[in-house]
Amino acid sequence: MIAVGLRAPRIRSADSVGPVERPVEKPAIEVRLAGPDDAEAIREIYNLEVTTSTVTFDLEPRSVEGQRAWLSARSGVHPAIVAVEDGRVLGFGSLSPYRDRPAYRTTVEDSVYVHRGEQGRGVGRLLLAELVRLAELHGFHAVMGRIVGGHEASIALHRALGFEQVGHEREVGRKFGRWLDVVVMERLL
Repeated sequence: MIAVGLRAPRIRSADSVGPVERPVEKPAIEVRLAGPDDAEAIREIYNLEVTTSTVTFDLEPRSVEGQRAWLSARSGVHPAIVAVEDGRVLGFGSLSPYRDRPAYRTTVEDSVYVHRGEQGRGVGRLLLAELVRLAELHGFHAVMGRIVGGHEASIALHRALGFEQVGHEREVGRKFGRWLDVVVMERLL
């Protein structure tokens, strides 16, 4: 689990003579393993992306039962994590098996989703950094990121955390009547 303090705003003391400023403490963003109580918040974040964007290639929103099943399957070396502030889930991430054949068992694929109102605050960076740490802790050799072509924020995030682009798959997905590319990024641990 990691937490980061955000820059604290300054306020003036009402009883001071001069411009004395004291920091106002803001709660830190906590990154922790996701639990059953996080299912609805994760579903809300994910389903908005399913229905309005191409960042996921899913076409149908998850049901409550489907989200709970997804979450219960994320344990051990393939966890789901959440970023939480003041009890509110800001985003989530997970590690999944990269492929089902045994020789791929030392490679995982990351997924990171941040609530749209919380993007640009470093939440995605916290989540991806924790996923990389967990992958390393569990003895994986490579972490793969598969990102829809043109999603520059996610590509830049992965690059900032040591991922390199190792492939570009052209027109491998179709959503909202458009052909979609996938940028493949990798970080060796």
